[in-house]
Amino acid sequence: MGDVYFIRSIDLANIESILWRGSVLPGHEFCQLISQGSGWHLEGIAIFSHERQACQLSYQVICDADWYTRSAIVEGWLGNRMVNIQLRTDPNQNWWLNEVVVVEARGCIDLDLNFSPSTNLIPIRRLKLAIGETANITAAWLKFPAFNLEPLPQRYRRLEEWLYRYESGGGKLVADLRVNRTGFVTDYPGIWQAETTSE
Repeated sequence: MGDVYFIRSIDLANIESILWRGSVLPGHEFCQLISQGSGWHLEGIAIFSHERQACQLSYQVICDADWYTRSAIVEGWLGNRMVNIQLRTDPNQNWWLNEVVVVEARGCIDLDLNFSPSTNLIPIRRLKLAIGETANITAAWLKFPAFNLEPLPQRYRRLEEWLYRYESGGGKLVADLRVNRTGFVTDYPGIWQAETTSE
């Protein structure tokens, strides 16, 4: 696979960044949130190990001004397996994975990258919950390491200004996520921990 480049003219003042350390998937991930025109770009690279295999994944998720996911790219490799994922959606929340429609994901607004904490930012920013409020959503979940796209029920409850209770899969996973002003998760207990941020 050739190198992945995301080239554009951007104002560096419109970029927020974070570096995570992973525990379940041991390694590191760097991500940037970029305000681009009337929308938002999440761009990052994750380097970690999975079942004694090295993995490197680059991703770009594009959202509109209201934080509705519009498209995404995930490229890289896991062991000796190449990864090349193209995702897109339309205003009716139909989803395509490598140009094949995924009927099960219809109606999903948010994309959740299973290998990354970056995409928790998307519903956090979109929902704009007040402290004490709860929202139930269903995300289009790009499952790792199969890279299938499937619906995943999720619940967000804002406990404090910078703390959310996150549940997924009908309560199979429950975690209190601490976030920063940008919306990046800085502490995902036992899974990811921020090492540095631009704030």
